[in-house]
Amino acid sequence: MLLFRKLGYIILLIWGVLTFLFILFNLLPSDPVRLIMGQRSDVATEEAILKKLGLDKPLYIQYVKYLNDISPLGFYSNNRENTFYYDNVYTEKSLTIIKLNKVNLGFKPIVFHESYISGQPVWQLIKEAFPLTLILAIVTMLVALVLSIILGSISALKANTWIDRLIIVFSSIGMSLPSFFAALLIAWIFGYLLHDITCLSMHGNLIEVNELTYSTYVKWQNLILPAFTLSIRPLAVFVPLIRNSMLEVLNTDYIKTAHAKGLSSYNIMCHHVLPSAINPLITSASGWFASLLAGSVFVEYVFNWKGMGSLIVESLQNYDLPVLKAGIFIVALLFIIVTLIVDLLYLILDPRVRDKGMK
Repeated sequence: MLLFRKLGYIILLIWGVLTFLFILFNLLPSDPVRLIMGQRSDVATEEAILKKLGLDKPLYIQYVKYLNDISPLGFYSNNRENTFYYDNVYTEKSLTIIKLNKVNLGFKPIVFHESYISGQPVWQLIKEAFPLTLILAIVTMLVALVLSIILGSISALKANTWIDRLIIVFSSIGMSLPSFFAALLIAWIFGYLLHDITCLSMHGNLIEVNELTYSTYVKWQNLILPAFTLSIRPLAVFVPLIRNSMLEVLNTDYIKTAHAKGLSSYNIMCHHVLPSAINPLITSASGWFASLLAGSVFVEYVFNWKGMGSLIVESLQNYDLPVLKAGIFIVALLFIIVTLIVDLLYLILDPRVRDKGMK
């Protein structure tokens, strides 16, 4: 029962996100015809573009079409003359369930249409940007996990000393430091002031272009500063979590017994303390990974990292609504999916949650 309630909640949440985006972007001042054609357009061209985009219809019909475009199960047409339900991706990539008079009902690709600015399919822009955001999120999480285990262990072993207090202070600062400000500060210090020492750049993407040969190459050092910046907040959460969890384990009877038996501190830490203390960290990391996928917008923009964050900010600056709506929806959907996966893991691994869901 709990699983079905979760799925129902997810469907309602996705519908709510789509409805919110539709209302929000219909309130924004935007002229698609001017964005697509510039100042060189006549009345006939404007009418043709509005008809192609479905913007000549009443708002409630535009809303229905918008939901239909996003839904993998919906109405579509292979007839080019039926501009309201036609898209060229439907011809080869749809699975018809019911054939109606002018349209079909079945499984179809999700359609985001084309960018107003570049004219490229929005899906293509997302496919180029999303892997970079995913790589950044994975590296950020690995950095945060490794450093938190090291610092949290030191803080627990040196509890109530100046080292412990110093680590706690830095964790508090990291938690209160806004990501956008941290990105600007780190880019300025390590990418500008200390550039000759660090050899790191304030701006740079993972894939760079050689100015002489125009060939592309991977520049991994451009990943260091944005990953370090994004890791500050999860690190600030993970360190106290590991510290407190380890202190609880260190005070248990079986750890005291292990010490009494003459086991080395290294053996006790690696084989007894850490495995028991790390469970809360794994749980917290799952939620933070979803937040990293959704919350790297400003950090990516500051470091010119061409991921989903930069794509969203640039489309907002240009009023490129198809890209903006798709980018925000994809990020929100990823957050929802990862959160659902974490909840399902709770359901599988924790008998108390499973028993509660059966009631």
